[in-house]
Amino acid sequence: MSDMTAKWITTPEFAKLTPLNVFHRERQKTDIKSEAELQNSIILFRKKITLEDPPQKAELKVTADDFYKLFINGVFVTEGPAPAYHFRYRYDTVDIKKYLKIGENTFAFLTYYSGLINRVCQSGDHRHGLCCELICDGLTVMRSDRSFLCKKHSGFTISGKAGYDTQFLQTYDSRSDEDGFERPDFDDGKWEKAFYIKNDDHKIVEGISKHIVFEKIRPALIEKRNNANFIDFGGCYVGYLCVKAKGKSGEEVIIRCGQELNADGTVRYGLRANCNYEEKWILSGKDDTLCQIDYKSFRYVEIKSGAELYDIYLLSRHYPFELKTDVRAEWKDDADIKKVFELCVRSQKYGVQEMVTDCMEREKGVYLGDGCYTSLCNFILTKDDSIMRQFIEDAFASSFISDTLMSCLNCSFMQEIAEYPLILVQLLLWHYRLSYDKEFLAKNAKRSAKLLDAYAEFEKNGLLYDTHQWCVTEWPANYRDGYAVNNDGNKPLPEPHIVMNAYYINAVRAQNEMHKQLGLPEYKDEKPLIKAFNKAFYNSEKHLYKDGLTSDHISYIGNAFPFGFGLCEDPVFYEKMTEWYRYKGVTGTSLFATFPLLTGFIRLDRLDLIKAAVKDEKAWLNMIKEGATATYECWGADGKWNTSLFHLQNTHVATFISDMDLSFIPV
Repeated sequence: MSDMTAKWITTPEFAKLTPLNVFHRERQKTDIKSEAELQNSIILFRKKITLEDPPQKAELKVTADDFYKLFINGVFVTEGPAPAYHFRYRYDTVDIKKYLKIGENTFAFLTYYSGLINRVCQSGDHRHGLCCELICDGLTVMRSDRSFLCKKHSGFTISGKAGYDTQFLQTYDSRSDEDGFERPDFDDGKWEKAFYIKNDDHKIVEGISKHIVFEKIRPALIEKRNNANFIDFGGCYVGYLCVKAKGKSGEEVIIRCGQELNADGTVRYGLRANCNYEEKWILSGKDDTLCQIDYKSFRYVEIKSGAELYDIYLLSRHYPFELKTDVRAEWKDDADIKKVFELCVRSQKYGVQEMVTDCMEREKGVYLGDGCYTSLCNFILTKDDSIMRQFIEDAFASSFISDTLMSCLNCSFMQEIAEYPLILVQLLLWHYRLSYDKEFLAKNAKRSAKLLDAYAEFEKNGLLYDTHQWCVTEWPANYRDGYAVNNDGNKPLPEPHIVMNAYYINAVRAQNEMHKQLGLPEYKDEKPLIKAFNKAFYNSEKHLYKDGLTSDHISYIGNAFPFGFGLCEDPVFYEKMTEWYRYKGVTGTSLFATFPLLTGFIRLDRLDLIKAAVKDEKAWLNMIKEGATATYECWGADGKWNTSLFHLQNTHVATFISDMDLSFIPV
């Protein structure tokens, strides 16, 4: 728990609100709605303190709901916190010694309440506020209290939304009274005192993961193009456009950001991933600095303005990253494999945020299934398990909503996908095999046993039936190879099917292996499950598996999972799948069957087939051919109706390319 003693402060409109319960099972009907009048609230706080001597150590513990940006003496310092549920809300500990000076010091905070029910964070719940305390040389010299001044920023108006209610697009007016609020000489004489939150129910904790870092990316190219200022940052990043301008008072600047270009060289600001990155900036006639609220994923910028623009850069934000893994020794001289590895490394470096966010623009949230593979890859590349440990903790924290966990973590959007928690069970075993942390394993093996107990309630005669959740199977749907059993998440599952049952058996085996490592009795005998599985789904004449209990349809995707998990006792099956792979290739799969498929090659000791997958010109090399500087959500930009061009799940191939002993992967 937290050692912070400061209180939460906010504005009068939020101070007396009662928190809303935004949590429920996905299929459970609810009438909870976020009030439009509270949405997009940008609330500023200021506080001045005087230091007589320079501190030897100065740490600011700070958090805000939904988030904060911190400025000290007019300089941007950092932002946060990582999204979390209110009952385990996280704070950041920031070393601010270098920003302080003898005499008066000005602390300015921009806090934000989006009010949107989305996958990004827990919002739309009436909870807003700032909580902080400054400790210098062991003494608390500042706490958030009513001496802080606050004011709602009037300079922002909503100009649209991006993604699935992911973020508001903004028009910023530099003529607003609050422009330059972070400067020490700013006049806050008319601001009011902050209020304590009457019904605060936050419980603050210090997170496991590290704080994000920032990197200034200067343009690779600036030129006039199509009557606009065209800027290329040389690659796709996650962060903010930073620019200063001097023009006429009231002059409108149009800013368009994108990940790719149109055929005529203009910026494609209507992203494939359902984000329309066009915003406006109204100048004051003085030297203006663009103020932005939320980050974006972009490479290119187009600014339509007759004003003088200067000091242009992209402020990249990402999780600390230090590469400590290389390509397998026998593949180091292969140029194609090195290109794929470098693409994955860059994507991990600049894509992982406070959490293992899967999609950098459309959802900007943490999906449990994607996060398992992304966090594993991050651990492999960096030898740092902090982001994986935090991810695991966050996943199990969602059990307060459902024993079978939620698919979107630390947010107010309720979604459940049946197979994702079962991948988490295997992730626990992967973590132990890489870290040998038995204490962490013991704690989480108890949690995963409870999770599997919840799934076992849907088991009958060795088969898993409808879990009242959607099963992705493979994504997008056009990669399912006609999979015959479809569950859209809103209807009961018509029958047991191969993918869910394969995941379930593999999770039970992983749980048994964890118990073995801990010296505990076997969790559950997996043999009857495997026997029932093969009896229900295996076509011994064709030496392949059918999709469902009553279906005769045989799909590549359906067979990829028992192949990867090693569930078939018939050696001919593995020969048939290897032959099928030569025809369908790795691109016959997509986001979720690819990892099991490659795992199957490890079981067969066929690194040559993994190499062929990596070098497939229609897979990762196709992304590179199309100009990708970050991994796509699909094998190509046109592979999906709303393709994310910065999606971390497909970095998982770096796990197989790395110089690790890959025997740790199969259960």
